[in-house]
Amino acid sequence: MKTVKLAQYAMATRFELVLHGDDETDLRAIGEEVFNEISALSEQLNFHCPDSEVSHINANASLGPVTVEPGLFRLLQEAKLIHKLSGGAFDITIAPLMRCWGFADGPRLVPSPRALAEARQCVGMDWVHLDADNFTVQFERSGVLVDLGAVGKGYALEIANEILRDVGVVSALIHGGTSSVCAIGSPPDGEFWNIAIEHPDTAVPDHERIVAMAKLQDESFSLSAGWGKAFEENGVSYGHVMDPGLGQPVQNALLAAVALSGGTASDAWSTALLVAGAAGAAALGKASVGSRSLIMLPSSESGYRLTNDGFDLPQR
Repeated sequence: MKTVKLAQYAMATRFELVLHGDDETDLRAIGEEVFNEISALSEQLNFHCPDSEVSHINANASLGPVTVEPGLFRLLQEAKLIHKLSGGAFDITIAPLMRCWGFADGPRLVPSPRALAEARQCVGMDWVHLDADNFTVQFERSGVLVDLGAVGKGYALEIANEILRDVGVVSALIHGGTSSVCAIGSPPDGEFWNIAIEHPDTAVPDHERIVAMAKLQDESFSLSAGWGKAFEENGVSYGHVMDPGLGQPVQNALLAAVALSGGTASDAWSTALLVAGAAGAAALGKASVGSRSLIMLPSSESGYRLTNDGFDLPQR
């Protein structure tokens, strides 16, 4: 059994791929094909690049129907479906809010009530019309923007999974920045791929960092936390994960993790659970049989408490 490890930077993160099989040359070739596809998807979905297909949609869809590549159209369809199933907790039209709070560009600050109200008027999947017969997208008002950053890595891993399985790979693990993971089969030395779910606060002691373990086999896993790009104003910390309904950063959950069969769905639902908390977990349970989820909520007594459905908790 041969093992090949490859890595590449894309979508503002480091993707890593571990492949197991009989022929090292073949494994390396298919790994390079996977990374070429991820690079192409990174260019297609880049919200900040004016030449990307997503930017083309944002620049023109309020003027009339815009024809999009079929794979991207299906991604938009899935995003709209999960928006509905999650009660609006997941929403790819939050870009005006991200800009308003300074997370997209400019200084990060609490916006004025007027600026926030104006941004919220452009948020909502009801403004996005998808025509499945013609593969077109159209915005029903100006100012609407779609940003697929919350599902881009998961979608890329989903495509990578298809490529690897099509050529007969039966044992592989690929991740994007460790927060989006796709497992194919099992590792050669065990039944599951073991992924640690760690506390998002790096100040937590090492022996307390791992809060749960995800054992994966032919599954995708995603983790969302709002701490990565946080700023503080008047003693209040504001993270970069936005609550579409309130128009402000999530304040309740510290972390959310989801394991599902598909990478796009796991990415979207981990964000939805961070926004909606227990209500989001209940919606996920209804929408996807066999899903697993974990939500970390703040607690005045112990620092945090967990709502766990299916992950392994460490023995303290």
